[in-house]
Amino acid sequence: MDEAIISVCNLSKSFGKHEVLRKIDIEVKKGEIICIVGSSGSGKSTFLRCINRLEHQTSGKIYYHNREVRDAQREINEYRAKVGMVFQSFNLFNNMTVLQNCMICTRKVLHISKAEAFDRAISHLKEVGMAPYINAKPAQLSGGQKQRVAIARALCMNPEVLLFDEPTSALDPEMVGEVLNVMKHLATTGLTMLIVTHEMAFARDVSTRTIFMDRGYVAEDAPPSELFSNPKNPRTREFLSRYLEG
Repeated sequence: MDEAIISVCNLSKSFGKHEVLRKIDIEVKKGEIICIVGSSGSGKSTFLRCINRLEHQTSGKIYYHNREVRDAQREINEYRAKVGMVFQSFNLFNNMTVLQNCMICTRKVLHISKAEAFDRAISHLKEVGMAPYINAKPAQLSGGQKQRVAIARALCMNPEVLLFDEPTSALDPEMVGEVLNVMKHLATTGLTMLIVTHEMAFARDVSTRTIFMDRGYVAEDAPPSELFSNPKNPRTREFLSRYLEG
């Protein structure tokens, strides 16, 4: 049995008296593409932010290769260098060019040479179709282009796992496809991915596992062929009803 890259054990998260996540247990193994779906407010994005340690869980533990990810900032920084994240709002540096955005983290965090940082940036910008825009600033780009740059920037760190928090939710409909196509390509490279998404067809076609979250719980965790064709949980069936009818 393959060792889990990330293990989430009995994870809960509350904001005041509001319990957002309730006793979640999952393992993420090498090469898995896990799509997390569910209604707004079901805890999906909070769960991803806890995995990346942008939110601190109220209880439970997160392990990376069987080693607990603890609170020391140095350990969290080392962990985030291997478990990258792509945000729905892009989070690019507006005062930097596309190329500078893709080089800064590898230079500051990984301390690689300027030449190697440049080579990585160009390689991954080519991969997402953004190499012609290396001298552009984010304000000159469309939403879809910004998100592709954000993906390239994350790839420059050579992450073992890449987390996507609703990467198409801030995009105009005509730009969604260009980002999903990049993610479909990444899914063929062996990169391990956790993706919070509302794109049901993408989840069905690309994921190796689909998780349905409801009211802070993992209500169903199954291969997409099962979850989309024959969901076991009544709440999953209710959530997917309009999609299944279509």
